[in-house]
Amino acid sequence: MVQTTAALGVSRIRRYYQLVDAGDVPALVDLFTPDAHYRRPGYQPLVGHAELERFYREQRVIREGEHTLSTVVAEDDEIAVHGLFRGVLRDGAQVELRFADFFRMAPRGRIASRDTFFFVPAV
Repeated sequence: MVQTTAALGVSRIRRYYQLVDAGDVPALVDLFTPDAHYRRPGYQPLVGHAELERFYREQRVIREGEHTLSTVVAEDDEIAVHGLFRGVLRDGAQVELRFADFFRMAPRGRIASRDTFFFVPAV
């Protein structure tokens, strides 16, 4: 059976969170296109595999944790995710926060772009 674009994308996005939680940086970076864009509060946009790898290995303030997805909505190559993250920051602080991610998929199920939003006081 051939998967639809949306179904393939959802499968890859669920895999992405598994790889992030497992700390498998090479495998998670490989889910992105070579010129992928990732926008996240507090960081300049990350573009390409080298910047994504550097972010996950050196810049990300999260040491470890687990993402729980509560909602996944997909239409064609656009996927929106809402969930809860529980984990530990590099400084040892415990964190629990809601997040939303918006992905755009490229052909063959690779991630072309990602925008992350956190439910924390900011404005």
